Amino acid sequence: MSNASSGRFVSRLTRDTLALILAGGKGSRLHQLTAWRAKPAVPFGGKYRIIDFPLSNCVNSGVRRVGILTQYKAHSLIRHVQQGWGFLSGNFDEFVELIPAQQRTQSSWYQGTADAVLQNLDIIRRHRPAYVLILAGDHIYKMDYGTMLAAHVERGADVTVGCIEVPIEQASAFGVMAVDQEQRIVQFEEKPHAPRCIPGRPDKALASMGIYVFSTDALYQELTRDFPESSFSHDFGRDIIPAAIESRKVCAFPFRDPQHEDDQAYWRDVGTIDAFWEANMELIGISPELNLYDNDWPIWTCQVHSPPAKFIFDDEGRRGMAVDSMVSGGCIISGSTVRHSLLFTEVRVHSFCEIEDAVIFPGVDIARNCKIRRAVIDRGCKIPRGMVIGHDAEQDRQRFYVSEKGIVLVTPEMLGQDYHYVA
Repeated sequence: MSNASSGRFVSRLTRDTLALILAGGKGSRLHQLTAWRAKPAVPFGGKYRIIDFPLSNCVNSGVRRVGILTQYKAHSLIRHVQQGWGFLSGNFDEFVELIPAQQRTQSSWYQGTADAVLQNLDIIRRHRPAYVLILAGDHIYKMDYGTMLAAHVERGADVTVGCIEVPIEQASAFGVMAVDQEQRIVQFEEKPHAPRCIPGRPDKALASMGIYVFSTDALYQELTRDFPESSFSHDFGRDIIPAAIESRKVCAFPFRDPQHEDDQAYWRDVGTIDAFWEANMELIGISPELNLYDNDWPIWTCQVHSPPAKFIFDDEGRRGMAVDSMVSGGCIISGSTVRHSLLFTEVRVHSFCEIEDAVIFPGVDIARNCKIRRAVIDRGCKIPRGMVIGHDAEQDRQRFYVSEKGIVLVTPEMLGQDYHYVA
């Protein structure tokens, strides 16, 4: 048995690890969906928020010392974490700690991902971790960080970068790396115009997941080294990782399906409206790649105490029903048809509506005779009687945001409703 498969070895490593989740991003590619909330606070999957996925990965992996670095419009994120993630016991040195931008070491806010960690080095030192696990707070996936930590130690690495294979035409959105036969990274370029393909596979590139394991001393030294100020962007992908490759052992950790190691594991960057809608739609499938019903790897969240979903009226032409859909607690579908859609908590659909291929956020009220398809409806929207969304692209563009693939985003402000204070 290798060390990487030894539960005791991994549990010791996870206990000695501090995780830092970078959750201060604006998420501008999600347009008005992040106008009043940070991207990690965006609802996902019917009852969760995006931040719940890296947090659940930490807890399920045994990494139970977690700091969340916040900055942009963090109130709903902070509230969610306080209400849903207070179950870890400080008596056992377990915590999820919110670390807002505080200008601790300088007069500016966080200038980038690396700067966010640099400004909190004193907090990291106080916890005395052997390893620091740095995570993006805005991706959807399930991953055992223990195996990555074990690989990091077994290879004697200073830095380990989680990576996935992506189509070459999409690789310009990621940090792209080249590795040798021992998975040591020999080149790393952030968001290259001409991405380098995997040798022998011209259609694929090896891309960073934004997940890094640092041996703590290496992290301190790399963050505090002198960089040319004119070219320094305060970012792990642009600055820290490329510089570390020159003098340290920096390794790649391919993210594989634990059940079928030859297969790519599920991982989604939901940073655009199209990607966000598609990832939610995938969950409705018969056997989705992301299994939310997996009791061995649960996704934890703040539980809303709502009554069961209810479907009322069974008259011809007025039948309350949902087909090929996910419907959360507190929803009432009254004499309307919902098809291939995902409804969050306490959505009300009044009679004679047709809802199809839609993602409906919590607290939305849809009045009678509405038709909605291929849309994302933001929290608290009150859809007026008879409104048609997703059937006429030109008309939709005059009122709402329409994505490249024709997904319609509707927010309360677009409807003339001021609801942002409960984002």
